[in-house]
Amino acid sequence: MNDWPLAELLPHAGDMILIDQVLSFDDEQIRTRVTVKPDGLFNRADGSLPAWVGIELMAQSVAAFAGCHARQQGRAVELGFLLGTRKFECNVEHFPAGAELNIHGLRSLEDDNGMGVFECHLTGDGIQASARLNVFRPPQAANYLDESKDPTS
Repeated sequence: MNDWPLAELLPHAGDMILIDQVLSFDDEQIRTRVTVKPDGLFNRADGSLPAWVGIELMAQSVAAFAGCHARQQGRAVELGFLLGTRKFECNVEHFPAGAELNIHGLRSLEDDNGMGVFECHLTGDGIQASARLNVFRPPQAANYLDESKDPTS
């Protein structure tokens, strides 16, 4: 476990931070946790969270992996992108309010250009989900988002 606030590990803010805690991380993997709150941005009327939000929980765990490594190396946390997912499978349609979910992300590939693949698993009481996430962390992410640049220059 580390003591870094999630807001210092993720390029998200406020209610968009969906995970609660980084439990552990090393060179190849991360483990995070979230307790489903009944009043979140993506909750259904009954307070449960649609299972498809599990992809975002996995993606934020991968982002926290990158953030932990950046902080550990004294670098700034950088923006990354979820490019897509393959083989998302979940045995439930929603995660009930109050459910404690554990997310495990294992890096299976990352190249020098910032492309990466993570095998992710989300588990809880009677809940199992998995997916392979394709991610991209550009070397200079700010350049990708700078709308003020003239594309002809």
